[in-house]
Amino acid sequence: MSSGATTWLHGQRKVELLAIADRVGLKDYDNLKKPELEAALDDHMRANQTALSKDTSLSAFFKRVSGSPAKKDSMAVEAKTPRPRRKTVVKEDLEPTDVSEPETSGAALATRSPRTSISFASSVPLPPSPSVVANQIDRQTTAVRARITEIWDKSGITETSDSIRDTLSNTVTIESIANCLELWGLFGVILPWKHLMAIPESTLLGTPEIPLRAPDLFQLLSSEFWSTFQIWVATSVMLPLVFSYFFNMTLKAKNGHVRHGRNVQSSMQYDPLTYNISKALIAWLVHAQGIRLGGFFNNQSVAVLEAAIPGGLQGILIGTGIGALTSIYEAVLKK
Repeated sequence: MSSGATTWLHGQRKVELLAIADRVGLKDYDNLKKPELEAALDDHMRANQTALSKDTSLSAFFKRVSGSPAKKDSMAVEAKTPRPRRKTVVKEDLEPTDVSEPETSGAALATRSPRTSISFASSVPLPPSPSVVANQIDRQTTAVRARITEIWDKSGITETSDSIRDTLSNTVTIESIANCLELWGLFGVILPWKHLMAIPESTLLGTPEIPLRAPDLFQLLSSEFWSTFQIWVATSVMLPLVFSYFFNMTLKAKNGHVRHGRNVQSSMQYDPLTYNISKALIAWLVHAQGIRLGGFFNNQSVAVLEAAIPGGLQGILIGTGIGALTSIYEAVLKK
C-alpha cells in the first residue's frame, strides 16, 4: 500500500469511508473496523483504478497512488542523465556487510504495509458486537410477543370475558345470584344427598374408597318438600315481583309522566329497588313477626326455610340490601 494513499484514507472519518465504500461498490463492509475498511478500500480502488479514476471526488487518492506529474518528469530526467560512477575504496579494516543487514531489515519493517496483519486479523473469527447481539435479542423478543398476541386473539378469551362482564354488570344478575344462593341452601335441606354406593379401595392403583352420592329424589313426593319450597317461591320471588311490577318508579324516570297508562320510552317492567324493598319487608313479616297469611304458611315449613337459607333472616336482609344499593347506583349512572 502506498504511504500517501494510506495517509489520505487514514485521514478520513469512518462515516466518510463508508460513503466512499458505497460509492465505489465495495461489498460486505458493514461490520469492518476502520483499519480494516481502509485496507479493503485501498485494495478495491487499486484493482479498479481505471474505472474509478474518472471520479473527481477520488482524485486525491489516485494522485497519491500514481504520484504527481512533476514528480514523474523529474524521475524521467534523472533516468536519462548518466550518473558518474562512484569510486570504490577497499578497506581491509571494514567488517563484512553484516552491519547493513539490520538497517535493511529495519527499513523493511518501517515500510512494510499493515495489510498483512489486518488480513490475518480479519481471518480470525471474532464475537459479534454488543449492538448486533442486542438487535438479535430485540428481533426474537418481538417475534415471540407477536406470536403470543396472535394466540391470545385466536383463543377468544377477551371477547368471552367482555361478554361475561356485561352479563354480570347489572342489578338483575346480582339479585339472581342472591336467589340462587338461597335456593342452594334450601335444596341442601329439603332435598338431601343420599349415599348410593362406594367404589372399593384399590391397592393396585393406590386409591381410597370413593363414595357415590346423589339427591334423594323421593323427597319430591313428600309434602314437606313442596310446602317449604312454595313458601320460598312466594316470599322471595312471586310477591316481590308483583309489588315491583305495580309500584314501578322507572315508568316516570324518563318523561316525568305517563300517557294512557304506558310510558313513551322503554323502561324496565319490574322496578329492582321496589323488588328488594318488598322482599325484605315480606321476609321480616313472615320470619320475625310470624305473619302466616291466614294459615297459608305453616310454622314448621317457615322454620325449615329460615334454617336452610344461608344466614337465615339476616342473610335475606343482607342480600336485599345489596340489591337495593346496586339498583340505586345503576339508576344514578343512567342519569
